[in-house]
Amino acid sequence: MSRARTSPVAGTTSPQPGGPLLEADGLVIDLPVAGGSVRVVDRVTFDIPPATTVGLIGESGSGKTMTANAVIGLLPRGAETGGELRWRGEDLLGASPARRRRLRGHEIAMIFQDPLAALNPTQTIGRQVGEILRRAGRPRAEVRAQVLELLDRAGIPEPATRMRSYPHEFSGGMRQRAMIALALAGSPALLLADEPTTALDVTVQARILRLLRSIQEDQGLAMLLVSHDLRVVAHVAHQVVVMYAGRVAERGPTAAVLAGPAHPYTRALVDSVPAVRTRTALAHPLPGTPATPAGRPGGCAFHPRCPLARDRCRTEEPQARSVAPGRWAACHFAEEVLP
Repeated sequence: MSRARTSPVAGTTSPQPGGPLLEADGLVIDLPVAGGSVRVVDRVTFDIPPATTVGLIGESGSGKTMTANAVIGLLPRGAETGGELRWRGEDLLGASPARRRRLRGHEIAMIFQDPLAALNPTQTIGRQVGEILRRAGRPRAEVRAQVLELLDRAGIPEPATRMRSYPHEFSGGMRQRAMIALALAGSPALLLADEPTTALDVTVQARILRLLRSIQEDQGLAMLLVSHDLRVVAHVAHQVVVMYAGRVAERGPTAAVLAGPAHPYTRALVDSVPAVRTRTALAHPLPGTPATPAGRPGGCAFHPRCPLARDRCRTEEPQARSVAPGRWAACHFAEEVLP
């Protein structure tokens, strides 16, 4: 697949002063399947300014994790990419594997959804957190001191003792804190957090979210938070990107988007948040089955589930357009959705 690039060769650019750290412009990801390929990410566009958290929200199969994996260079074998993905002005899609490895962990780090699967069961927590420091040639005493500091910053009690523990000896919440410490070890400018609280109970989830927000604010980090839970995104993110069937349905400031959605899908997600004062599990469950990239319908992908769908929606794909200052929506009738 050909790539349309507008940025220079990888490694030759410098960041624009005051510009975003990460820019996705028409990002496309095709995965091989029997007899051809399927487009799992379709012309996704957003950016992440410094010291800003962007939430990537949507149901399972919407392309959120695949988008985050493209940033860190962990796409499945055979994946084809297109469009633009730039890090501080540098073309990531055209970067060499060696360059991507240098970025990974140092400038861009990832917190995975399942820390038990991501952590090495045969190595202690302290050794894993300190690996990137040892590779940088730091003295042993300095590595140990920094590991203790990182574990303490991540909220792990008695770090001098717990650094000798193995992942299976930690609870789910403690393993996620260890993953956060590991991600911070390389002093990255951007954290990618892929469903970091999904497997945790509500109280532990709240603590991890507070920790992430505190670290992000204290260290001035940028963060891409992948989640299917609007409550998580509302708690942490400054900006939100709503994805459906591999495409961006809506994006803009989190508070504005959640208070007044401009896309019927976003409205349906907001309405589906559990109602605290009722005994029902969901306030208004989303009707129908989510469209998948492999079975994406023509026109607007959301039209089979949309209460506003009309003939135009079934035949003409809506393009993202400005609907308010700093806000974009891909809906023919966004003005009718806006409150």
